[in-house]
Amino acid sequence: MKNRFKAILIPVAISTLVISGCSKLPQVEIDAANAAIEEANSAGADLYAPDLYLALQDSMSAVMIKAEAQDSKLIKNYSAVKESLEAVTLYAGEVKAQTELRKETLKQEILSTIQEVKSLIETNRQLILEAPRGKEGTSALLAIKGELNTIEMAINEANSMLENGEYLATQEKTTAAKAQAEAINAELTKVISTYKANAGNRM
Repeated sequence: MKNRFKAILIPVAISTLVISGCSKLPQVEIDAANAAIEEANSAGADLYAPDLYLALQDSMSAVMIKAEAQDSKLIKNYSAVKESLEAVTLYAGEVKAQTELRKETLKQEILSTIQEVKSLIETNRQLILEAPRGKEGTSALLAIKGELNTIEMAINEANSMLENGEYLATQEKTTAAKAQAEAINAELTKVISTYKANAGNRM
């Protein structure tokens, strides 16, 4: 009878130890998860990977709801909460990595656009030399030269913005500059083509 009583007590004692070992709020894991989320945020996840960052925040909120639910219980067990917190910490690292990747991709796209715009500016300046003059043509070409100078200034500003890590704003500026340069190129090409066609007909 005595041995049977001991046999009953031992599992109960082990169970009590397991529960008590998991009964404290896992503050270390919470802090680690919050720190990882902050790192992702500092990397710019809210700007460059907004969907992933929102999912990360939602995951952390869900884990904290679980933690609060356990905290309200008489017998607490945070094992599942700890596992979820560790998963959130890992996910935060992935979000940060995806953010950095997105930024690098944007940077390369911007650099490519800047080169395209510079090339278009040079091409357009050459086309200006081929364009017909005349009274109206001269004033129009002067206006185009002014536009090209403005585009060039925008590209110089974009380079500075890029160095400061303002990728989204830089992308917007370079995209607009490219559209302007392409419009000028199309206009000049059409004018020159029409002029040459008319000149050929007169011959």
